[in-house]
Amino acid sequence: MVNPPNRSMQVSPFFSPEHELLRQTVRRFVQTRVIPHAESWEESGFVPREILADMGQLGLFGIRYDSRYGGSELDTLATVVLAEELGRSGFGGFAVTVLVHTDMASPHLDRAGSAAQKARYMPDIVAGRKITAVAMTEADAGSDLASMRTTARRDGGEWVINGSKMFITNGVYGDVFFVAAKTGQPGRNRDISMFIVEKGTPGFRVARPLKKHGWLCSDTAELVFEDCRIPAENLLGEEHRGFYALAGNLQNERIVLGAQSMGEAERAIELAVEWVQARKAFGGTLWDKQVIRHKLALRASQVAATRALIHQVAWRDAQGQDVVKEVSMIKALAGTLVNEVMYDCLQFHGGMGFIRETTIERMARDARVQAIGGGATEVMLEEVAKRMP
Repeated sequence: MVNPPNRSMQVSPFFSPEHELLRQTVRRFVQTRVIPHAESWEESGFVPREILADMGQLGLFGIRYDSRYGGSELDTLATVVLAEELGRSGFGGFAVTVLVHTDMASPHLDRAGSAAQKARYMPDIVAGRKITAVAMTEADAGSDLASMRTTARRDGGEWVINGSKMFITNGVYGDVFFVAAKTGQPGRNRDISMFIVEKGTPGFRVARPLKKHGWLCSDTAELVFEDCRIPAENLLGEEHRGFYALAGNLQNERIVLGAQSMGEAERAIELAVEWVQARKAFGGTLWDKQVIRHKLALRASQVAATRALIHQVAWRDAQGQDVVKEVSMIKALAGTLVNEVMYDCLQFHGGMGFIRETTIERMARDARVQAIGGGATEVMLEEVAKRMP
């Protein structure tokens, strides 16, 4: 383990030595275990389970969870550190595979699970022995949760689930799924409940893995539930309260995606600076061109400002403050900015930026979804507008 850094070396008043130690641990893991091998994962379409298990053994899957399950009981800022460093890996599919497990799916169990449910699943989740997914999105119901069509009805001591889910990260190789379904009467659009469904449950199947524009090493699937019967005790949290559970965890998800985006943007700028300083053109280097230097300087400034906002909001979230408006700002800003950064950085790579073997080409493809997943930019701006004075 790396010795904790001196407090005088901290770059932010929000982060403790524990946060900085975590950053160093994640960065070292990414450098030694991810970057040398992840190109092959892009080709295979998934992250090897042994890599995920190794992350679990390092304690990276239980950052904010109870120590009784192997967790570290840290805070939102620790999540931001993890997301930023995974974003810096340059492999968005790897990053989101981890972050869905740690911060988008398993928090539903942590927040709403019964003592028995947590005792059954949390140790394996934290250790990386079981990988999780959240089945919320549908083909006709993305950000509009009330339009969900998947249903669950009570039948004696069981729930029966029917419907389908689309764009589910960890959908092919996941083990434990937290599934949202309508449980109320027709017309009661917010009567949604959450359920725990294990891989291999009769009536539950992966309809097909999805081929994507980016995030190629993230396994993504369409899921189908056809008279899928689960025990009554697999209801997660209160009946009809799933809409609020989903909406509540979206705040965490959006902070995480914002932090991942800024890790990606920061790394892309570093790569672009290295490239233009070395690329010979017109009797000098591309770095000698003021327009290029200034554009990269502007993008670096915008990334620094957005990261500062993310850090402040993460700190406020850790204090239990209401940050719905600010989180929506983060998601809109970061999702837009990372794509602008990627456009410029790829442009400055010239023809090499258009070649598949170039890191910036992959990063640009991976970044595109950041303005869509977890709440499209337009939806986020509407959330901000609704809360404006």
